[in-house]
Amino acid sequence: MGSHDTHATDLPEPVTAQGREGLHAVLARPGKAVIGLDFDGTLAPIVPDPEQARAHPDAVPALTRLAPKVGSIAVVTGRPAGVAVRNGGFAGVPGLEHLVVLGHYGAERWEAATGELISPPPHPGVAAVRAELPGLLDSVGAWRGTWIEEKGRAVAVHTRRAEDPQAAFEALREPLTDLATRHGLILEPGRLVLELRPPGVDKGVALTQYVRAVGAESVVYAGDDLGDLPAFAAVEKLRSDGVPGLLICSGSTEVTELSERADLVVDGPDGVVHVLTALAARLP
Repeated sequence: MGSHDTHATDLPEPVTAQGREGLHAVLARPGKAVIGLDFDGTLAPIVPDPEQARAHPDAVPALTRLAPKVGSIAVVTGRPAGVAVRNGGFAGVPGLEHLVVLGHYGAERWEAATGELISPPPHPGVAAVRAELPGLLDSVGAWRGTWIEEKGRAVAVHTRRAEDPQAAFEALREPLTDLATRHGLILEPGRLVLELRPPGVDKGVALTQYVRAVGAESVVYAGDDLGDLPAFAAVEKLRSDGVPGLLICSGSTEVTELSERADLVVDGPDGVVHVLTALAARLP
């Protein structure tokens, strides 16, 4: 597209001074920029069945235009990296060599340039907890009706099928917290589920480590959900450390905590793809 194509270069202006500074830093030195993107709700429209989620039809074309012009594009997702690669259609696409997928909140990394998936061994505490759980559930009398879910890099105890689900949940909270702590894990309570998983696993940690590792001098992050708040916080921290950043919220109605902190709010994956395309058109 020519530089005189006004539609392509119609890059929305961030509403905050920090956001404008972040965008200007990307435009000034694109080779030192990291573009961070959530997958579900940002690159892919939200669908009732997560297994059916696929990238917006214009996402890969936009990414292939942008990727060669920037330092790197990092898709940051809670899903396994392989699932995001499959659902995104990122494998074997010419022009995407600068794309990485940080899966399982950064525990896994897939490189488009090599097609290689780097997946460190699970935290040893997970195997230890898995071995002790049946005996512990038995000893607190919570064996009946509870069930253990294997999550690979974590393990979860569900009380939904217990005779009194809430009572079982409350009874297990303290002993499972002790068990997690003893093996270097944290306990994450949910709705009638208690998950034991390694600490320091979220999108903010993943994004910060990646930005630092590649020596980026500016960062953009686009997300749409509560799981993206740690990544927003990470960009805010990087900005305070002198790395300019731009925060984009994909869709304004669902998660107001995100849209209120964003420098730019766009209309879902359509809007995100438009920004990526316009950014690519503005870069040499």
